[in-house]
Amino acid sequence: MRLRSPHDREILRLALPALGALAAEPLYVLADTAIVGHLGRPQIAALGLAGTVLSAAFTVFNFLTYGTTAVVARASGAGQHERAARLAAQALWAAVAIGVALLVVCEAVGGPLLRGLGGHGRSGHYALVYFRIAAVGLPAALIALAGQGYLRGVSNLRRPLVIVVASNVANIVLEVLFVYGFHWGIAGSAAGTAIAQAGMGAAFVVELLRPHADSKRPSLREIRPLLRIGRHILVRTTALIGSFVFAAAILTRMGDAQIGAHQIAFQLYIFLALILDAIAIAGQVIVGRMLGAGDAHGAYESAARMIGWSALVGLAFAVVLLPLAHVLPRAFTSDHAVLAQAVKLWPLFALMQPLAGAVFALDGILIGASDTSFLMWSMLAASAVYVAIASLSLAYGWGIVGVWVGLDVLIALRLALLGARFAGRRWAVVGFG
Repeated sequence: MRLRSPHDREILRLALPALGALAAEPLYVLADTAIVGHLGRPQIAALGLAGTVLSAAFTVFNFLTYGTTAVVARASGAGQHERAARLAAQALWAAVAIGVALLVVCEAVGGPLLRGLGGHGRSGHYALVYFRIAAVGLPAALIALAGQGYLRGVSNLRRPLVIVVASNVANIVLEVLFVYGFHWGIAGSAAGTAIAQAGMGAAFVVELLRPHADSKRPSLREIRPLLRIGRHILVRTTALIGSFVFAAAILTRMGDAQIGAHQIAFQLYIFLALILDAIAIAGQVIVGRMLGAGDAHGAYESAARMIGWSALVGLAFAVVLLPLAHVLPRAFTSDHAVLAQAVKLWPLFALMQPLAGAVFALDGILIGASDTSFLMWSMLAASAVYVAIASLSLAYGWGIVGVWVGLDVLIALRLALLGARFAGRRWAVVGFG
C-alpha cells in the first residue's frame, strides 16, 4: 500500500469525526456491561442475553442510517440538494413508524423470546427486567440512526459526534446514579440507557427537519429509494446479527460462564467494529458522491485506498488485543468462571480484526454504490455456513471455541465474496438511483 494518496485527506476528513461518533455509540452497552458485571454472575448473564437481543433489534434497522446516507450522498453529488432535504424528512417518518412498531413487538414477545433463547432462573428474570425497560428507548434510537444517515450524506459528520457524545455522558451519569445511588440494580442500568436515548432522538429530530424542502409530509414516492436499498440491508444485517444471536442462544445452553464471556467479547467486537466502520462511512459518502457525479474511476481508486487503511487499523487492533486476554475482561467482571471462558475465545476474537477491517470497508463501498442486493445474498450464504458450525459446536461439545471459530469463518467467507465483487467493478454504476 502506498504511503500517500490524493484520497487520504478526504478519507480522514470524513472518517475522524465519524470515528468519534461510532466509538461513542457502543458505550451505551459497554457501560451497562461494566456496571452490571460487578453486580454478579446472574446479572451479567442476563445482560448477555437481553443485551444481545436488543442490540440485534436496534442494529437490524441500521438501513435507516446506511440507506439514507447512500441516497442522500448520491443526491448531493448530483447537485439535488432540495431532494436530499426531502429524503431527510422521509427517513424520519420511516424511523418513527418502525420504532413504535418495534417497541410494541418487543414488549409483547419479550418473555417468550428470552425463554426460547435459553433464559432461565434468576438470570432469565433479570434478562426480562432489563429487556422491557431498555426497549422503551428503541424508537428514539432508530430516529438517531436516520439522523446520522442524513448528516453523513451531506458530509456533516461533526454534528452527530456532538450529539452522540453528549448522550453517552448522560447515559453513564444516569446509570451510576440509578444503579449505585438509588440501588435499582439491573433495572437502573436499563432506565439510564432508555432516558439517554430519548434525549439523543430529540436532538436528531431537529436535524432531520432543519433543511429546507418544498414538502416534508410522508410520501411513498419519495421514500421508495430508501426502502429499495433498505430491504436489502435489512436482510443482510438481520443475517449478520442473527448469527451473533444464534451464538448467544447456543452459549446460553452451555452455561452462564460461557454466555457471560461471549457478552464481553461481543460488546468489544461491536465497539471495535464501529471504530473500523468509520472508514466504511467515508466509503459510503465518497463513493456515493462520486458515482452521483459520474466519476466511476475516482470512486474505485478511493475505495481501494479505504480497504487498505481499514485492514491496517484492524491489524493494529489485533496486535494490541492479543496480549490482553488476562487483563481486559477483568474490567467487566471478576467472576473466575467467566474469565476462564474469555481466555479461551480471546485469540479468535483478536485475530478476527484485520479481516473484519477489510470487510467493513467493502460493506461501506458497496452500500455507497447501492450494490446492496449482492451484499444481501453474500451475507445469507456466509450466515448459513456459520449456523452449521455453531450447531456442530453444541452437538459435539466444542464449547465457546467452536462457536468463535465459526464466527471467524463467517468473516473470512464474507471477505472472499465481497473482495471478488469489488475487483470485478460491476458495482461502479454512475448517476442517481
